[in-house]
Amino acid sequence: MERLVTTAQAAEILGISLQGVHYRIKNNQLKSIKQSGKTYVYLWDDKSKKDAYVASVEEIAEKKEENSVSIQKVIEGKDEQIVLLKKSVKWLRRQYQEEIARLEKNQDKIISVFDSEIKLLQSAFNEMRSVYKPKIEARPEKNKFISLQDFTALMKSYKKNDNEIKNLIIKALKSGDKRFIYIKKTKKVLILNEDFSDFK
Repeated sequence: MERLVTTAQAAEILGISLQGVHYRIKNNQLKSIKQSGKTYVYLWDDKSKKDAYVASVEEIAEKKEENSVSIQKVIEGKDEQIVLLKKSVKWLRRQYQEEIARLEKNQDKIISVFDSEIKLLQSAFNEMRSVYKPKIEARPEKNKFISLQDFTALMKSYKKNDNEIKNLIIKALKSGDKRFIYIKKTKKVLILNEDFSDFK
């Protein structure tokens, strides 16, 4: 049979602390009721029920302890992993810094080699220019156009008579031969300075 006792009495009867009683009330492990602003707990007169309850409470406490141990082991395992990760990160950072330093060193070497090669090429170019520039400058510039008389002389060297030469010029102008330029304003024909080997 159940009887109603105060929380303090329940703590004494069950052999637990007052906080333990309130905890069990909160977790519905003990049946309770509030009267006149006070909390009362239902307990059993029957010793077997009391013993069963105490056993269940002890079992819960044991499970809680086991869970606490398991959680502690998990925490320890995580702590070990964190330490390992920190070591890995430290090692990776060192490797990264060493690689960066190596690349920078190689880059400096490559730049130095390129600079020396560029200087060598510039020196070779300047030397070649100094050798060949006078020869280039010494070459007379070819006239862009030739006179009608020169063209006639050239065509005559190709065994063309005056009439054939005249027809060649007219035909070239009509066909749009770019070697012959007719200026309407002056009514003159400009002839590019070429060998006209196709007129042979």
